[in-house]
Amino acid sequence: MEKNVQIGILCDIYGELLTEKQRDILDLYYNNNLSLAEIAEEMGVTRQAVKDSISKGEKKLFRVRRKLRNYEKGTKTRKTNTKDIIRIISNPNKIYRRANREHFN
Repeated sequence: MEKNVQIGILCDIYGELLTEKQRDILDLYYNNNLSLAEIAEEMGVTRQAVKDSISKGEKKLFRVRRKLRNYEKGTKTRKTNTKDIIRIISNPNKIYRRANREHFN
């Protein structure tokens, strides 16, 4: 997926996690196709400040997406472990018999 589209989607989903300034700058850059110099002039900051805001905003959006994906994967793993624990707890005699059989054979 093209980076511009990807950033636009991430801004729509996670934009509230950015500072207002980062949101505005990313919007001007990706959605309005303004140059760094044009944004700097409109916002009353340096071109370098705009570039830094874009970079920090992008990193934050990708970091949030990555963390949420990792959390979702971890949740799925925990659900599987929980199912295993419930199965073991619900039938402890079966586990006990298997352990004894392995120990004495």
